[in-house]
Amino acid sequence: MRIYIKIKFQHILQVPNTNINGWWKVTFAITAIKGVGQRYAHVVRRKADNDLTKRTGELTEDEVECVVPIMQNPRQCKFPDWFLNRQKDMKDGKYSQVLADGLDNKLCWHHFWGLHVQGQHTKTTDRRGGAMGVSKKK
Repeated sequence: MRIYIKIKFQHILQVPNTNINGWWKVTFAITAIKGVGQRYAHVVRRKADNDLTKRTGELTEDEVECVVPIMQNPRQCKFPDWFLNRQKDMKDGKYSQVLADGLDNKLCWHHFWGLHVQGQHTKTTDRRGGAMGVSKKK
């Protein structure tokens, strides 16, 4: 004799502008959101008191509603400043965690133009576009 327990399972979960696969474990599923890494996702899951073995699709609506505000307002949950991805913003000097669409808006112009960002040499590398080389005399 088998006992079947019906569990409400969501195959796709919609959280801040991102679709998350319901079959993934909670910690790794949260990393699908842009701006969230594995360490940040692990701390968010621990602050929300979610079960480590649960899949994302097994979460109830209350548990999801508990996780999202923690991700969006980590300073209220006493996350240290060094743990956030936007430290001392140039405009307002505040510490924050930028997620999803807000991350694209916060990048500098070099990201927007597709140029090198962290001091790489640009004289000989990253020559995209037209063909390079010696042309024959006509």
